[in-house]
Amino acid sequence: MDIAVQKQTLLKRRAEITGDLKDIEQSLDETPPKDWEDRASERQGDEVLEALGNVELDELRKIDAALQRIEDGEYGICPKCGDTISDERLTAVPEAALCKRCMGP
Repeated sequence: MDIAVQKQTLLKRRAEITGDLKDIEQSLDETPPKDWEDRASERQGDEVLEALGNVELDELRKIDAALQRIEDGEYGICPKCGDTISDERLTAVPEAALCKRCMGP
């Protein structure tokens, strides 16, 4: 596993998420329409954006944790059992903290 490639993948995804979160924040900060029906519809859209933002914040935390594991020399090692996380798993989910066995079903 080329950790430098994984780090670049994580950094690229982090930049994408950061951009998405800025877009969401700007959209949520827009002045609401004066019409109450439009405002209700806008509020529903805001709730969806907030939910998406929360999902992306969670992914961002996982990415930051993976980047820290790279810096600490612990990337690719399951903290639960100490086994190596498979290259296949890290390729599919670069921010994975646990091996497939410890992740469970």
